[in-house]
Amino acid sequence: MTPTDPRRSARSGLLDPVSRRPLAPDTPHSLSDLADGARRWPVLDGIPYLRTGREEVVERALAALDDGRVADAAAVLLADNDDWWDQPPPPADELAAAYAAAADPGTTLRDAAAALGLGRVGDYFLHRDHDPSGLAVTALVATHPPAGRPVVDLACGAGHLLRRLVAEPGECAGVTGIDIVFAKLWLARRFVLPTDAAVRLVCADLRSSWPVTDDGDAWVSCHDTLYFLDDPADVLRRAADLAGPRGAVLAAHCHNADHPLGAAGHPRRPEEWAAMLPGAATYAEEELTAAALAARPAGPAVGKDLDGTEAVALALDRAAAPPQESLLRPAPGARLHPNPLYRDGAREWPNARWGAEYGERAAAYLPERLPELDHDLDHDEAVRRRVLVDLPGRW
Repeated sequence: MTPTDPRRSARSGLLDPVSRRPLAPDTPHSLSDLADGARRWPVLDGIPYLRTGREEVVERALAALDDGRVADAAAVLLADNDDWWDQPPPPADELAAAYAAAADPGTTLRDAAAALGLGRVGDYFLHRDHDPSGLAVTALVATHPPAGRPVVDLACGAGHLLRRLVAEPGECAGVTGIDIVFAKLWLARRFVLPTDAAVRLVCADLRSSWPVTDDGDAWVSCHDTLYFLDDPADVLRRAADLAGPRGAVLAAHCHNADHPLGAAGHPRRPEEWAAMLPGAATYAEEELTAAALAARPAGPAVGKDLDGTEAVALALDRAAAPPQESLLRPAPGARLHPNPLYRDGAREWPNARWGAEYGERAAAYLPERLPELDHDLDHDEAVRRRVLVDLPGRW
């Protein structure tokens, strides 16, 4: 690398999470702030790994990439997980094989999740769009849509929401997904997002300095994550700053400490969640799920509506964008398939834990047996009740 290398002027649009200097490519597989003693970060499949506190992971991945051992670097990054995960990763050779297998068009999202050892989290991602909490996110987003603003999806997971947003014509301008787990972003890139989707994916820790620049008036979302964090109020404060004067902040599935299903993570009472985002409208998760199934905007909570909810959602839209009800329907041109929660025609939950959290509410809209279209259920109702769903091409 010489001082005149043109890569020095090709900024990535990202900031170093430690120095806060702009990052630029210093090799085709790494980013650096290009200062003296510059810190380098690995990039694999177009996904920068900017997670702080993982110096050994960074060093090992960079060493492998610098040597041209891409599969070995993939094994290092795909083994890294969040602090809540309680299962060991598969052996490095199996992770390298899983990375290589993604190039085979016959490899599916289900295959990859299993090969990465994601277990119950893999089941969650396979069915995320169709579970009651996923429907709640859909309704919250349709009620407070991006409306042409840049999207920053914090803790974006495997990119399900990003996939729906980029499929909606004119819905957002510039899309970024951030997650702490590289494997989830890799699944998004290889299996969930359209191959031509202009989505920037970044591996970073929300508890550290965020690597994104303030482009103004951003639409910032963070779903099914805040109750895992010790200081969710800090994330919401920074999201509100990133949103700018005409942006928005949305946060769904914030566990209610007063509900039996709210025990996971660090749940709070509804009023505590509401106080973290002043001025935000609040929603009961059950109302959001019902709104998605009825294909209508959701109604905000009033009075004691939140007392018995499983989870609270927050929405602060400083531009007061009108609802975008098309987001409640399949994307234009989507090919619909029977919901994969049906196996051999019978409704079957992926695992006992999924059934305990989502089963009772999912059973309210998914019949026990796969209905016969135009006999038991017409097409529109089958779509509305998620009997027919839009799946990624390599699901």
